[in-house]
Amino acid sequence: MPQPHGFAYEQREGAAAVVITHHGRPVTTLRGSRAERFLQEVAAGDAQLVMARWTGNYKRGNERAARGHPRNRGR
Repeated sequence: MPQPHGFAYEQREGAAAVVITHHGRPVTTLRGSRAERFLQEVAAGDAQLVMARWTGNYKRGNERAARGHPRNRGR
């Protein structure tokens, strides 16, 4: 499974808000305790993987198999 990429984050108003973007487009904004917890996780682990998990934008491993499903063949 490929590693997530293209994520970035920007702290706004100190640590009160964090904006996560994917390829330059805003995905989500975290505020308060969620922003603080996110920043701790980013500092402790792989930033791209943490951002993908927090935004829900990560591969689940079934994309290739789903492409060949009969209901998806005409797309």
